[in-house]
Amino acid sequence: MSLDPKKSLTQSKLLKKIIPAVMKDGFQQLKMEEIAKLMDVSRATMYKHFSSKEEVIAGVVYIFVDYIDQLKLPSVQVEGELFGVSFQQLFEQSVSLAGKISEVFLKELQGAYPELSDSLKSALLQRESQSLEFYRHGIDQGIFQPINERFILLQDELLLREIMNTKYLLQNQTSIQQVLTDYYQFKKVQLFRPEKMGLIDDHLIIPVINHVAEKYNRTL
Repeated sequence: MSLDPKKSLTQSKLLKKIIPAVMKDGFQQLKMEEIAKLMDVSRATMYKHFSSKEEVIAGVVYIFVDYIDQLKLPSVQVEGELFGVSFQQLFEQSVSLAGKISEVFLKELQGAYPELSDSLKSALLQRESQSLEFYRHGIDQGIFQPINERFILLQDELLLREIMNTKYLLQNQTSIQQVLTDYYQFKKVQLFRPEKMGLIDDHLIIPVINHVAEKYNRTL
């Protein structure tokens, strides 16, 4: 699963054009002519870069795997105030992943292309393993509450996706900015020991949430 190195830049640009639609509605019902329209190119041009629908979806998966592999995760040797910065860094990544990779895409990928699904899951599991090490280190250092660190990741996977859903926002008459701010505060209080709250500078997360909210609102 890889993009042609000689054409990778053009391929990536074309794939990024279809990602919003694929994440929103899935890909199983998409035909190649519809994919070409989403890419805003002719079918002939599309076929110069992708020979099949599976190759298109493989390219989308490649983009996600590459993105996940390049995420900078906190070192397990982090100390003191860097725990606050690293917590915010992981929060930003979790929000980004929840916003980029939809549940409908993951389900369809598992059913249609299990090998591609396994590749994406492998990348996500690698990030999960490194995140768990960080949370365990924080517990050992007396920074984090002694809670099951796997629940933290499961919470991001399930709850974060739910509250970022447009249906949830409409039903609760709230904004993406507000739910992300609330979720950040919820995780902070849940994770850090009360006497360690001073390690976190909340002002640093405000521009992050604002940026995510702006990108999210542009897709509506």
